[in-house]
Amino acid sequence: MRSIRGVDRATPTVSELVRRAVEICDTQGRDAVLGRLEEQLEDDDEPVTAVENLEERLALAAEGADYDAEDPAVAVATAVVLYLAAHGGRASYDRDPSELRRLAVRAQWHGDPPDSVTDWLGLTDR
Repeated sequence: MRSIRGVDRATPTVSELVRRAVEICDTQGRDAVLGRLEEQLEDDDEPVTAVENLEERLALAAEGADYDAEDPAVAVATAVVLYLAAHGGRASYDRDPSELRRLAVRAQWHGDPPDSVTDWLGLTDR
């Protein structure tokens, strides 16, 4: 099982936040699609604060990972990256991955996520 670790640097890089989001969304390290998403951005050492359009960068990486556009795991991982980036790489939660996923989804979709995301969260948060 992977450990969910925090980001030590004051300003995290894109690769650090993506790695953390993948760990949070795939605590067992078994989702190949999330693994490919992480690989697409593993060398992106730019601080998240320096990225003009992080959402676009994540979307381009997801395309490069060759995932199904409707893959809810990728959608939630992207939401987690954006949530963490908006909070300086840190978030107020009690180290429970399911809580962080729910916070990120609520922020990304303003409380109304797509059904596929809701279904995925129901499966992963049991």
